[in-house]
Amino acid sequence: MSYNYIRVPNTITFESCQANNFVFAPSKYSRFLPTNSELFVPLSSKCIERKDKIKVNRRLTYSYSEIGDIDVNNGTVGFRTSYGLNLPSENPKKCCPNDILISTVRSYRGGFGMLSSSEENHCCSPAIIVIEDVSPDITKEYLLAILKSDFFIEQILGFQTRGMYPRLDSDAMDNIVIPIPENKSIQYISVLMRAYLNKHELIKKRHADIIKVIDKELKNNQIECTNTYQLPTLNDLQNVGRLDTGLYSKLFKDNIARIQSYTYGYYENIFELGYQLSRGQNLQESNIGKSIYSEHHYDNFYTLALPTNFTKYGTIAKTSYLGNPNKLKTLSKGEIIFGAEATFRGFVVCDDADNCITNIHGVTISSNHNNIGQSIFVKCFLDYIVDNGVIDAVKVGGHGGSFAQKYWNIIPFPKFPLEKQKEIATLYHNPAEYDASDCVIESFLEYDSEYNSKAGIYELDKTAKHLKELLDDAIDKIVKNQEVEVKF
Repeated sequence: MSYNYIRVPNTITFESCQANNFVFAPSKYSRFLPTNSELFVPLSSKCIERKDKIKVNRRLTYSYSEIGDIDVNNGTVGFRTSYGLNLPSENPKKCCPNDILISTVRSYRGGFGMLSSSEENHCCSPAIIVIEDVSPDITKEYLLAILKSDFFIEQILGFQTRGMYPRLDSDAMDNIVIPIPENKSIQYISVLMRAYLNKHELIKKRHADIIKVIDKELKNNQIECTNTYQLPTLNDLQNVGRLDTGLYSKLFKDNIARIQSYTYGYYENIFELGYQLSRGQNLQESNIGKSIYSEHHYDNFYTLALPTNFTKYGTIAKTSYLGNPNKLKTLSKGEIIFGAEATFRGFVVCDDADNCITNIHGVTISSNHNNIGQSIFVKCFLDYIVDNGVIDAVKVGGHGGSFAQKYWNIIPFPKFPLEKQKEIATLYHNPAEYDASDCVIESFLEYDSEYNSKAGIYELDKTAKHLKELLDDAIDKIVKNQEVEVKF
């Protein structure tokens, strides 16, 4: 594997060889070799670990975070609420707001997050290291930014041996270093990280608000009708032609009935609404020839919007690029890309998408009316029916299933008033200029918070990516012992 920060030394001491049982594998000796060793200290010297455990009361309600609840993409932490009787651990670790949670088994993927929840009785899996405090010369936000940097993750990957995944446990924290630069750089990175986390927490909230608005609008505007669930008849089975489906389930029929009983009516399907479906570009070599894939942008490369990288909130967690000499099928502003294979997540192209493409697993939903507000509403309503289990009832096949194009005929769409569609669309996309160039460290969070109060999910994600670029650049300069420029 190619590393940017850690190196294999040219020479080793007899003592280090002896400590590794005389194994000469390079992975046993790879480490970060700083140009200024005084800048770096062991991680363990700057952290105070919370080791308190909760004695579970089976009758009380707890908020519980698993390893998978730590979002490896952005550092936020989710949880689920359940009675103590149903907790997967009898002795979970105690958590408090602003604790840093470290996944011991996903650390090489960036499994570090900060808990924002203030729920009572919050606890987490014993497989998580909980950092309750840090030394006075740094902040928790600074530490989290370093933990999620390529510099830190490379050090963890340096522990990797054949056939084993690298792990970050309490002992390994003695052997990993973090930089301690001047206070101004620490404060700069701290406010960038705090702003970055704030945006991703708001993205979650905006998405939850979208689901709530749609649900409330449907439930509060129903015509009087009696919907009595009945088991499928032989004719039903013959008409559908499938047994391996939830089309006959009460969950599916109740959801469809709610849409069809909406006071202001409904469209029979997405086609009646004025949209067409098509598959994305087939990127196989047999179809487009040889291509070059890259994590970095180059002129004339295509930007890949792949459904596997879509989040449930309608953002793209990871962007990659493809170099190919052919003229490929590109996306246009206002089009919806829906991951119809296993992911069932959507994204709306809200800006001009020069040379942006998706792959064959993405269904492109387009129309001739160029009404981006309505397209966003369609995407949000798809999120709603996915959240309610409707797509799970319809999908076919294994490995997550597929929402085949022929089944789009049976999903109705409610005729929400234009004002309600606009209210929903604004939560996802509300254009506003973001210019923090005149900000200083002390004023940046106030400016950013004011912007966030009006921004939609699309804008929050776009500006969060901008902050991540600033973070990556600043941390890279610190590690290389270079001067950090404070800029927003």
